[in-house]
Amino acid sequence: MTFSLLAALPQVGEMTVATGAARWVWLAVAFPLVGFLVNGALALKRPEAKTAVSVVGTGVLLAAFAVAATVFVQLRGHPPDAPIIVSLWSWIVSTGMDIQFAFQVDQLSVVMLLVVTGVGSLIHIFSVGYMRADAGYARYFAYLNLFVAFMLVLVLGSNLPVLFIGWEGVGLCSYLLISFWYGDKANADAGKKAFLVNRIGDLGVLIAMFLLWWQVRSLEFVTIAARVPGTLPVDGGIIIAITLFLFLGCVGKSAQIPLYTWLPDAMAGPTPVSALIHAATMVTAGVYLVARNSVLFAMAPTTSMVVAGIGALTALFAASIGLRQYDIKKVLAYSTVSQLGYMFLAVGTGAYVAGVFHLVTHAFFKALLFLGSGSVIHAMHHAYHATHSHEDAQDMRNMGGLRKYMPWTFGLMLIATLAIAGVAPLSGFFSKDEILAAAFGRGETHKIWLLFWGMGLAAALMTAYYMMRLMAMTFLGDNRTGAKEREHLHEAPWIMTGPLVVLGLLSLIGGVINLPAFFPAGPHHVLDGWLEPVVAAASRLMPVAMPHGATEWALIGGAVTIAAVGLVLGWKLTLANPIPTAHDAPEDTGFARVLFRKYYVDEIYDALIVRPLVAFSRVVLWKGVDQGLIDGVGANGSAGLARALGWIGSRLQTGQLGFYVVVFLIGAVWLLRTVAQ
Repeated sequence: MTFSLLAALPQVGEMTVATGAARWVWLAVAFPLVGFLVNGALALKRPEAKTAVSVVGTGVLLAAFAVAATVFVQLRGHPPDAPIIVSLWSWIVSTGMDIQFAFQVDQLSVVMLLVVTGVGSLIHIFSVGYMRADAGYARYFAYLNLFVAFMLVLVLGSNLPVLFIGWEGVGLCSYLLISFWYGDKANADAGKKAFLVNRIGDLGVLIAMFLLWWQVRSLEFVTIAARVPGTLPVDGGIIIAITLFLFLGCVGKSAQIPLYTWLPDAMAGPTPVSALIHAATMVTAGVYLVARNSVLFAMAPTTSMVVAGIGALTALFAASIGLRQYDIKKVLAYSTVSQLGYMFLAVGTGAYVAGVFHLVTHAFFKALLFLGSGSVIHAMHHAYHATHSHEDAQDMRNMGGLRKYMPWTFGLMLIATLAIAGVAPLSGFFSKDEILAAAFGRGETHKIWLLFWGMGLAAALMTAYYMMRLMAMTFLGDNRTGAKEREHLHEAPWIMTGPLVVLGLLSLIGGVINLPAFFPAGPHHVLDGWLEPVVAAASRLMPVAMPHGATEWALIGGAVTIAAVGLVLGWKLTLANPIPTAHDAPEDTGFARVLFRKYYVDEIYDALIVRPLVAFSRVVLWKGVDQGLIDGVGANGSAGLARALGWIGSRLQTGQLGFYVVVFLIGAVWLLRTVAQ
């Protein structure tokens, strides 16, 4: 192996040998990859060896987290001004091209490394209890380990081709895990939907790579950041095209309008999978890609405005759908889509650190919410296993009063609810407040950002409302499971509750990593200082003027008020009247039905895209091209011609000597005449 230190900024160009833990960062990928191979072999040969599967599946993630923590300690003690590039081998080498399979260790990749392995480890531990009785236990952990391995390749890749391996890998694993229970057609369809929708965005990343190579002759992140400012004009056509195509990939992977529809359907997979996709891995990839290429996006203000606008619109749109969902996982799914919108609002505004900050805090409270919902579903399945369907066990209208039976889950999910609502001083308050403040600050010079800020504020109100509605319908009021089912309700085992406690603590204090200056205690702007070497060049190109003084306090007061109003309304209005069970509940009408049916977007896509495409495929491609042209003219036509020639030839083979003599004479006369002429 060779190790080199490359420059992140144009003025730095020296190369240095990587030392310490950074040189072993590849082990963070190797451990879960080995786990996939071992558990895959066990799934094929000894699927009943669940203890071995559990030890391997969780052990490799804990080992990867240990590697991540060790690398973090090294970088914290000796912060590098430029990324450490750990080159493993030469991958694509040709004339003018030398792409290394290499990992990039810097402040941003280490943050992602800690989130993916740390939160991923907790989700793996939770899975031991949640999936223990499943017949596909070993296969599940093999897929889960592979998912994390690909995500680590994505966040560590030093160039776009290596990143793209992880990018495609997490797409593959999402298909495998969403459709894990593939015996149910709905689950298989959900997996295919996620896979196909993501292919649309992936095409954008490929096109962006071709454009970048055409313009700067490199796909290495450090080289791109160094060359592009001197090669391409600010907000020129090429840089706008490159960033828009990159953002198309982000829209698919991070479920933004119009490619968000796959993520709510991804709830078909096991609940820990939902937690891993939504909190620690796949959907954060788009936000990471923008932050990693912050110089490109800072040089394209038009694209940045599109990124911020799509993010703000998605945050508001998805939050409104969450107001009227009844499946507990669907509410959280639309919550994820909405929170990702906040992250894109941040990075589109130029507040790259704020976007990463919210990515981290969101990983804490969203993993807690999904795993907490998993504990609820686990209890409901035990209660409903013989009398109700799978959907009934996830419908909040069939729950109620679970606080009495699941006090730990209730308390911990309440912490996550307050965090996502933006209640001070929980983690979500600090990260969401920083995003909204940055949007408001940019609005002082670019008025459209005031609209984005208003959309974000409205989404915050809706978030507080639907999250408290979830808590009220699930844990408060009268229990609606039924007397017989109520006897089976219980708290989840500690193998499942333990990870919730850790995530609850992180949701409480996670904001400490980037406390604002107005907060009275603790170190301030830690994450700002940590990520400064990564985003400094982009921040100079696209500076953000954060509000100060009375304006800052007014924004804080408004955000806290919005959160409080949403929480109170969600609690009061949900419990104002008795809640009927799903079986007895009347159908929604009016705009409530529009929200419940998610604005009929899936139906619109089906009518405008899916059905015409299927019809075109059947009529033109299948019957016209395949059957008519290829089979009819090609295969069948050539076969018919061969038969015709054979028939003609057979007519000449009569077996009569006189006929052969006549034919011979005719041929001889024709030949002599031709020669004579």
